[in-house]
Amino acid sequence: MTVLQSLYYLDLLGTVVFAITGLLAASGKQLDLFGALFVALVTAVGGGTVRDLLLGQPVFWIQHNIYIYLVLITTLFVFFYSKRFRLPIPLLLYLDALGLAVFTVLGAQKSLSLGFSVPIVIMTAVMTGVLGGVIRDVLVGEVPLIFRKEIYATASFLGAILYVAGRQLPISSDLLIVVSVGFIFIYRVWAVRYNHSLPAFDTEKRN
Repeated sequence: MTVLQSLYYLDLLGTVVFAITGLLAASGKQLDLFGALFVALVTAVGGGTVRDLLLGQPVFWIQHNIYIYLVLITTLFVFFYSKRFRLPIPLLLYLDALGLAVFTVLGAQKSLSLGFSVPIVIMTAVMTGVLGGVIRDVLVGEVPLIFRKEIYATASFLGAILYVAGRQLPISSDLLIVVSVGFIFIYRVWAVRYNHSLPAFDTEKRN
């Protein structure tokens, strides 16, 4: 199996994981099945959808229905069996970090292949990684994760820069994918584990 093939399967895994995070947010607001499905769907595919629309490309989940089926199956399983099965929160955080990393690199890959400039590539890469979570948090009435002090979008942003810069070096694309995904994953997990965050924006006068 090549690295690109592995990335595809990790993309599917990231879709499932992000759907689960959407379902967890929906359960906290006690939404019904349809509401939970909607939140799970926009969390899993929201970032990639906005990316494709901005780039003028066919929306990926319309071309490949497997993403919709994955979200539907995940929603039904979690909705009806959530009382019997509990996902370990640390495992979910690791998988979420992996999904963030994979989606960021996939977003960068797609926009680069279409010949867009570096700023657009980085912007669409970060969108792919984090925008689904922003939509999720807005729908359930929470402050989006990227607007808090947590390291999340920063990891995606730096990883996208690393991937774009690495394309200028004489290294294989497979190795670059591994390095970029690994960097985002490790940085995000490290930030969560050691409670590292960026300084908060504060305009209050201090005596």
